Amino acid sequence: MSFRGLSRPNATSGMGVADHSKDTFLELKRKKVHRYVIFKIDEKKKEVVVEKTGGPAESYDDFTASLPENDCRYAVYDFDFVTSENCQKSKIFFIAWSPSSSRIPAKMLYATSKDRLRRKLDGVHYEIQATDPTEMDLEVLRDRTN
Repeated sequence: MSFRGLSRPNATSGMGVADHSKDTFLELKRKKVHRYVIFKIDEKKKEVVVEKTGGPAESYDDFTASLPENDCRYAVYDFDFVTSENCQKSKIFFIAWSPSSSRIPAKMLYATSKDRLRRKLDGVHYEIQATDPTEMDLEVLRDRTN
């Protein structure tokens, strides 16, 4: 039995994950050089790749404005907040963005590939599945961290 095919996509595991995607996530997690990372599926390469990163000074509005209105994406967002004890904290959110208006084949492809990407992103604290902007509003993130 050959294990070479494990990095290749198949019907149950979806697309592979580019090394650069994992490395960019680690830069967000460890070095804090990104506020967010948006990933997309490159169907030609058959893997999840980085589409865009946001610098540490970018806001949550900048992040949400970077997501396409009619297409699916994955994203991680490094959310900074202050606890009731006045401590500065940070939590990483994984967001599976699948707007209602996106194509059904895209929704299926992103749904079958999500778990494989999530397993590669060690250190995510919360996961959100959003089909419209209200499901990933800043208040949703705040509620999860309380």
